[in-house]
Amino acid sequence: MKPTSLLLATLLMTSVTAAASPQSLPPPPDAERRPHVVRAPHGAERNDEYYWLRDDRRKAPDVLAYLEAENAYADAVMARLKPLQDRLYDEIVARIKQDDSSVPYRERGFWYYSRYETGKDYPVHARRRDAAGLRAEAIQQANDAGDFAGEEVLLDVNALAAGKDYYNIGDFEVSQDNRLLAYAEDTVGRRQYVIRIKNLETGELYPDEIKGVSPNLVWADDNRTLFYVENDPETLLTKRVKKHVLGTPASADVLVYEEPDDSFYMGISRTRDDRFICIGVSSTVSDELRCAPAADPREFVVLAPRERDVEYDADHYGGRWVIRTNAGGAKNFKLMTAPTGATSRTQWQEWIGHREDVFIEGFELFRDFTVVAERSDGLERLRLIRADGREEHVKADEPAYSMGLSVNAEPETDWLRYTYTSLTTPPTTYEVNVKSGERRLLKQQPVLGYDPSKYVTERVWATARDGTRIPVSLVYRKGFKRDGTAALLQYGYGSYGASMDPNFNLPVVSLLDRGVVYAIAHIRGGQELGRRWYEDGKLFKKKNTFTDFIDVTAHLVKEGYAAPDRVAAYGGSAGGLLMGAIANLAPDRYRVILSQVPFVDVVTTMLDPSIPLTTNEYDEWGNPEQKDYYEYMLSYSPYDNLSRQAYPAMFVGTGLWDSQVQYWEPAKYVARLRDLNTSDQPVVFRTNMDAGHGGKSGRFRRYRELAEMYAFLLDQLGVEGGGQATAAQ
Repeated sequence: MKPTSLLLATLLMTSVTAAASPQSLPPPPDAERRPHVVRAPHGAERNDEYYWLRDDRRKAPDVLAYLEAENAYADAVMARLKPLQDRLYDEIVARIKQDDSSVPYRERGFWYYSRYETGKDYPVHARRRDAAGLRAEAIQQANDAGDFAGEEVLLDVNALAAGKDYYNIGDFEVSQDNRLLAYAEDTVGRRQYVIRIKNLETGELYPDEIKGVSPNLVWADDNRTLFYVENDPETLLTKRVKKHVLGTPASADVLVYEEPDDSFYMGISRTRDDRFICIGVSSTVSDELRCAPAADPREFVVLAPRERDVEYDADHYGGRWVIRTNAGGAKNFKLMTAPTGATSRTQWQEWIGHREDVFIEGFELFRDFTVVAERSDGLERLRLIRADGREEHVKADEPAYSMGLSVNAEPETDWLRYTYTSLTTPPTTYEVNVKSGERRLLKQQPVLGYDPSKYVTERVWATARDGTRIPVSLVYRKGFKRDGTAALLQYGYGSYGASMDPNFNLPVVSLLDRGVVYAIAHIRGGQELGRRWYEDGKLFKKKNTFTDFIDVTAHLVKEGYAAPDRVAAYGGSAGGLLMGAIANLAPDRYRVILSQVPFVDVVTTMLDPSIPLTTNEYDEWGNPEQKDYYEYMLSYSPYDNLSRQAYPAMFVGTGLWDSQVQYWEPAKYVARLRDLNTSDQPVVFRTNMDAGHGGKSGRFRRYRELAEMYAFLLDQLGVEGGGQATAAQ
C-alpha cells in the first residue's frame, strides 16, 4: 500500500497531464486500514477500519493528506472533461440576469429588497422609504434601470465577504424603530454565526459581538434588547435563548431559557401582530411554544405544555391565537383557535377540521382573510378563507407545479402575495386582491435565452412493489420521443417530511437541451401526500424510501422515458443516504450516481451524541442504542452494506467544514468502496476544503462545482461527446 503522503505527491504531479484516457490515469488513493471497534451499549461490535479519517479539528496531517490526494485524483479524472465543464458553467451563468433584484415588500414605512450587481457573487440588501402611491413595481423599475437614488444600503455582502474563502449572512433584523440592524455572519461554513450590530442612521458598526450562535434574531420593542439562540459549542445544538442589551459585553448576556432535552431544536420569532416574542422548541414528534409581550419580555408563558406525539405551531393576530396541530389524531393537521391568555390545550377550539385527503402545511393571518397552505394529490394549493366563511383556491395552470406564500409582511391589506413555479416556469411572484379578484404579475425570474414553450412537464404515477402509487414529476425538451433510448437523471430525497416540489431548476436546462430527461421521484419519507407519506418512510419503514426510488426507475425505463443503461441518480445529504442505499440494493439499475454531502455512516454517527444534530434525529432514524433500531439501521446503512460487487460510476462531494453531515462519512465510504468495488467505473471524491454543507458561498462559485458534476454525468451517460446544448446551436 502506498503511503498517503507519497500518493498525494504523485497525484499532484500527474493530475494536470494524465487525463487523455482512463489508461493514463494514476491509481486512485488507497487509504490505510486501521482496526477500530465501534461498540453499542447493548454489546454489538463492528470494525470500522477507516474511523481514523475522523478529525473533529480538521488539522490532522494524515487526514488532510488523504483528502488532498482524493482531490488530486478527481482533478486527474476530470481533466479531459474540463472543456465541457467550462462550457456548462458558461451556459448556466449566461442564463442569469446578473443585475437582478428581488420583489420589494413594505414593512413599517420602508420597502425592503435585495439586489445583485453584475459580476459580483453576493447580494446588496437595501431599503427605500415609503411615499404616497409608491408601489413595488416602481422600485423594481428603478432598480432595473440602475437608479439607486434614495436607496439606503443595509448590508453590502460583497464588501463584507472580500478576502474570505467563505461568507454567509444567515439572518438580519431591523429594530422596531428602524434605526438598528442586527445580522449574523458565518465565515467558515460550519453554521456557527457571529452577531454584529450596525447603526443604520450613521453607518457605525457597534463593538457588540456575540459568537457561537444560530442565525435567528429578534428585537424587543425597546430597540435596545436583542434575543438570540446560543449553540452548544460541540454538538452545535440550539441550547439557550439569551438576551443582549446594546452596549454591554456578551459575557453579561442574560439567560432567558435553556432547553434540557437534546432531541429538540429551538427558535425565536415575533407574532403576526408584533405583540409577542415566542420561543419555540421542536422535536420530530413534539412541540412547545412559550411567549412574552414584546413590550416587556420578562416572563415567557407556555401556550400548551409539550406532549409526546403532539405537534403544534401558532401565531397571534386579531386578539386570538391560531394553532396548527395534529392533536387528537389529526395526522394531516387541523387549525384551532384559543384566547390570548391560553395556557393549555383544553382552551383550544376547532376552526378548520382534519381531512384524510388534505395536508395542512401552514397558514398566514390577515385582517379580513386567512390563507391556508395545503397539499392534496401531491401538489401544493393555497386556500383563501374570507371573514364571512367563503373559500376558494388560487388557480394553477400546469399538471405539476409548486405554489406557496411569498413575503406578506403587512396583515392589514387586501392583497395576497404568492409564488408560483414549475419545472418549465421560472419562479414567479403574483399578488391577488381577495376582494376584487385582480391579479398582478410582480416579477418572473428572468432566465436569459430560455423559452418555456420548448419544454414539456408531466406528472406520472409509478407503482411500488407493495402496490403504493408514487408521484413523479418529469420535464424534457419538446420533440422528445418516448422510445427507450434517452438518458435520464432521477432526483430524490425522501426524509424529514421534506417535500421535493417541482420547482424550476435553472442549471437543469443544460441537461434538457442535450436530450436528457429530468425526473423528481416524490418517494415516501417526504410529505407530498400528507403525513402518512412521511411516516411510511421513516424509522422501521425507512427502506420504503429506497425501494420506491428504485421502482420509479423501473417504471420510467419500462414506459420508454429512458434506456436501461442510461439512467443517473442524484441526491444530497439525506438524499445521499438514498444514493448509497440504491447503490447497494440495485447497482445494475444505474449507470452513474451523484451524491452530495451524503449521510452514509448511519449507525456510527447515530451512536455518537457528541456529533452535531445526532440527538435531534432519534425520532427520524431511531436510536441505535436500542437493539431493534440498531439492527434495522445496520441493515440499510450504506457504509455498512458495501459489498464485493460491481458498482456504477460515482461522483461524491463533501465540504470539510460541514456541520450537518461530517466530511468523514463520505471519506470513509469512498475508502471502503474502493476496497470492495469490482467494476472499473470511475469513483470521484471531491472535498471542498473551504466550505460546509451548502458548498461554496456566492451565487456563481457553486455553479463551478455543479458544472463539474454535470460534466461527469453527461460523459458517463454517453451524451454525444459531452453534448452541446441545442439552444446554443
